[in-house]
Amino acid sequence: MENAIKNRYEFVMLFDVENGNPNGDPDAGNMPRTDPETSLGIVTDVCLKRKIRNFVELTKEGEAGYNILIKADKALNTKFTEAYNTLGLATKQKGKNPDDVKQARDYICQNYFDVRTFGAVMSTGDDPCGIVRGPVQLNFARSIDPVFAQDITITRQARTTEDRQQSGETEMGKIPYALYRGEGYVSAMLAQKITGFSEDDLELLWTSIINMFEHDRSAARGKLCMRKLIVFKHDSALGNAPAHILFDKVSVKLKDGVTTPRHYSDYDISIDKDMPEGVTLIEKL
Repeated sequence: MENAIKNRYEFVMLFDVENGNPNGDPDAGNMPRTDPETSLGIVTDVCLKRKIRNFVELTKEGEAGYNILIKADKALNTKFTEAYNTLGLATKQKGKNPDDVKQARDYICQNYFDVRTFGAVMSTGDDPCGIVRGPVQLNFARSIDPVFAQDITITRQARTTEDRQQSGETEMGKIPYALYRGEGYVSAMLAQKITGFSEDDLELLWTSIINMFEHDRSAARGKLCMRKLIVFKHDSALGNAPAHILFDKVSVKLKDGVTTPRHYSDYDISIDKDMPEGVTLIEKL
């Protein structure tokens, strides 16, 4: 696609939490997610993508091409049917006409930022829009050191039901402090072949990552801060070096003498700026 990005990228995010829960686990009473073998904290890719979607919707609401598909406003199948109706395609054909499915898929990509960015499975309902592999993918973020969530009991003075009136205590799981590292990928090849993810979209992605915690405050989440966004830009669409070699250029370690980290300043962040040929290091934050 003509306006799609021409370069491959990888990126590293460093963010921290203070007295909060960055990503609750519904299977564990919404306590902070952890790896049970290492006790490292986890923030899922789904959680991070949600925050990016929310920021884009907040800043681009009503602007053509920046709708958000994955949100709780309408059923997804209803949105797929709307695409068919807008294009004047026959509905309730259940994907019998592949050309119609492709037209609907392209329409969704043009109008929904999150599909253009992350992709989506849209093969459900009477009016399917296919499956899109998004050019931007994220790994789970993991804490640098083990985390130990505290059960903090709070008291509610105002209670909603008679049953709850009997007990005004609630427990909240919070992490005193943790620094997390997340990694991501941007594929120019998928952008060019499928979604049309553009340079403007890319800049919006970087802005969203830097600011995604700034408008997502709550008492439960605590103090969340994006500390670093380190981008590796390749000279080509296919890439000029393996991703893992670039990720290894960023090292995060506890400072000597620190046994219990409680501040970002307790860590040493080092970046090897000797890049492979054809790769440029960009420190966005």
